[in-house]
Amino acid sequence: MDLGLDGKRVLVTGATRGIGRATARVFAQEGARVAITYHSAKDAARQVVEEELGGPDRAMALPYDLADPASVREAVRAVEQRWGGVDVLVANAQTWVWTDPEDTPAFAGLPMEQWLDRFRENVEGHLWTVREVLGGMRERGWGRVVLLSSVTATYGNPGSELYSAAKAALHGFARGLMWTRGGVLANVVAPGGTLTESLEAVDPALLERATQETPSGRLSTADEVARLIVFLGSAANGNINGEVVHTAGGR
Repeated sequence: MDLGLDGKRVLVTGATRGIGRATARVFAQEGARVAITYHSAKDAARQVVEEELGGPDRAMALPYDLADPASVREAVRAVEQRWGGVDVLVANAQTWVWTDPEDTPAFAGLPMEQWLDRFRENVEGHLWTVREVLGGMRERGWGRVVLLSSVTATYGNPGSELYSAAKAALHGFARGLMWTRGGVLANVVAPGGTLTESLEAVDPALLERATQETPSGRLSTADEVARLIVFLGSAANGNINGEVVHTAGGR
């Protein structure tokens, strides 16, 4: 299938590892030019550009902070200045807001500043980013926005109050974005447990439990999630719009 991505300009936030990294790599394999962002892992981002995205002629790595609107603006401007615009945005970056009820205070015991700041970053940061790219997409008459969520926003998990709330907010945001028109389609991808570096580092017993709770009997790989994201972010997606698509083996 021709995804129509050759030469498209793609911005993937938070792409130094895991699903973001896999997504950037698949876009590059489909012929897109890919900009990735990092918060602190500058060397890792540069390595991804060099080894997986075709080098500096085809890709770039940019600093990006969800909590800082100026940082968001500068990252988008850098892509626009070099390539003329952003055709596809994958909003993957996040500030970790999951609390382990066994190791940290329950939600009701967290300091107000701690949970409120993190919630706002994980919602407002994406809104700022979409706002920066949306005008150009509409002017050119084509664009794709893919927001990364989690099945936790639907089903919940112990300690996931902040995480679930922030991700669920993106679902509502996409339902508004779907009315953008001008050739722009916006969707949400909600993975379940996915075999990334972070998940593989957890207690094997927890990993086994998550596997047993998945109807398909296994967890997704980052590449499997990435291929769904890339499809929704491509010209092959002709009219899927405003949807929350789970990729969680049946959860």
